[in-house]
Amino acid sequence: MGVDSIVSSSPLGPPACEKDAVALHFIEEMTTNCDPVQEKVLGEILSRNGETEYLRQFKLDGATDRETFKSKVPVVSYDDLHPYIHRIANGDFSPILSSQPISEFLTSSGTSAGERKLMPTIPEEMDRRQKLYSLLMPVMNLYVPDLEKGKGLYFLFTKASTKTPGGLLARPVLTSYYNSQQFKNRPHDPYNVYTSPNEPILCIDSFQSMYAQMLCGLLMRHEVLRVGAVFASGLLRAIRFLQIHWRQLAEDISSGILNPNITDVSVRDSVTKILKPNPELAQFIAGECEGENWEGIIKRIWPNTKYLDVIVTGAMAQYIPTLDYYSGGLPKACTMYASSECYFGLNLKPMSPPSEVSYTIMPNMGYFEFLPHDPVNPVTVSRDSPPRLVDMADVEVGKEYELVITTYSGLCRYRVGDILQVTGFHNAAPQFKFIRRKNVLLSIDSDKTDEAELQTAVNNATALLREYDTSVVEYTSFADTKTIPGHYVIYWELLMKDPENPPSDDVLNKCCLVMEESMNSVYRQCRVADNSIGPLEIRVVKSGTFEEVMDLAISRGASINQYKAPRCVNYTPIVELLDSRMVSSHFSPAAPHWTPARRR
Repeated sequence: MGVDSIVSSSPLGPPACEKDAVALHFIEEMTTNCDPVQEKVLGEILSRNGETEYLRQFKLDGATDRETFKSKVPVVSYDDLHPYIHRIANGDFSPILSSQPISEFLTSSGTSAGERKLMPTIPEEMDRRQKLYSLLMPVMNLYVPDLEKGKGLYFLFTKASTKTPGGLLARPVLTSYYNSQQFKNRPHDPYNVYTSPNEPILCIDSFQSMYAQMLCGLLMRHEVLRVGAVFASGLLRAIRFLQIHWRQLAEDISSGILNPNITDVSVRDSVTKILKPNPELAQFIAGECEGENWEGIIKRIWPNTKYLDVIVTGAMAQYIPTLDYYSGGLPKACTMYASSECYFGLNLKPMSPPSEVSYTIMPNMGYFEFLPHDPVNPVTVSRDSPPRLVDMADVEVGKEYELVITTYSGLCRYRVGDILQVTGFHNAAPQFKFIRRKNVLLSIDSDKTDEAELQTAVNNATALLREYDTSVVEYTSFADTKTIPGHYVIYWELLMKDPENPPSDDVLNKCCLVMEESMNSVYRQCRVADNSIGPLEIRVVKSGTFEEVMDLAISRGASINQYKAPRCVNYTPIVELLDSRMVSSHFSPAAPHWTPARRR
């Protein structure tokens, strides 16, 4: 079948090549037949997993239809599934959640009791994810021409794998993907060539990996047509890395000799094949980096860059102004929507402004339901009073929903915790704007801190103030992303019963560290191992400041009867008010304790 016949009626646009035509046709087919595909997916999942220990308890009796499934299988959270996952992790390989053997666990950045969640997966899921990846560039080629004429500079990182007591690997979903044969042996695609070899991406030493990827990107600066990372925070870390290490990078380029601190043999071998003496390039890099002006640095060093490929939705939206500063306002493409639990869909208009980004969920990736979300009157979910969930075909434009998934790997009616808003439809498939993670208060990178965790951290820290007869009257927080890396800011209003014996700067600095020690392991890993979060800061504000915050909120329409101090602020006038009342600022004097789990 030729290109023209495949996409003659496609609303997406003319494909760049026949391979793209096949991909665009697949998107049209899936989205046109959204509901039948969803029905088929659920039937397949129930046919495979109906005899698992988990599903047998609900007495489906072989039924694979939606009505029976919805009436008998409860909506659950991670805590409900944890006992089953715990058994699998400890070596019980009977068909508990999935009829197929669990091949590994994908560690979610969401937390449960302060630890990463373990999401079961099966081998065929890798092919399903790879299929979604294969659709990204055909869509991008509709909007940005000639991408096959250059390369992508992507900062991609692999983390150390651990093993559960039962011997299964546990690692982040992208670490799993980068270590897969689907990634390592991917067929050559002129539209999807990276500046970096695989070896630096697969190196678990973050410094060596970043150094090698940056060096390769500098060596091929004229070939780079797109610059990216998974999250906006990751790309900004790369820019900060360049600010710190440009002299050594320029020296390597000038001499053609790789930095001796790059000790990983595979990384050295792969980069040495690319690195040749180029004093002229080294001089150019030094000239761009040695001054104080870093505005537009991405376009200055990589002048042919057409767009940034980064996620800037949800918590990452806070990085947009900084990305604009460093890139000179380049377009920011958010291409796909995925999580450790499941890959969901893609952005069919990837060059749209970040505020307008919507993702089209592909109905073949899993079975999707939607729990209506009303922040004022939240739905109570329990086994005794199951909520009425909405199918993909029945969601309504403008309404918000919490995503609930059923996967081939054994998750059944699992609440992901993402709040989405329906913005429209592509054919019969709904398109969603990502609103936020449910209950997440603060996030800088892959960390997610909720209100309960923050309250515990404040409680633990204020214990240091008791001997000074000092207490915290009120507090709030703010994710400060003006610095690289970003960091948590906690505003404290203190009540000192004995003004002659105030807590010292040293004590307040220790309070910062105690708060960090109280954070979950994902936060502490970002602080210690990934260096993607900076030291926590406490800003002490004048007495009466939070009354002024309340006055400001009431002036904007808040009810004086229902007002309570927000535990996190992002409204600029409130942040400015808090900062204008600041008495002192204190930072954590050391990194919190974090020990990686036993490695592979």
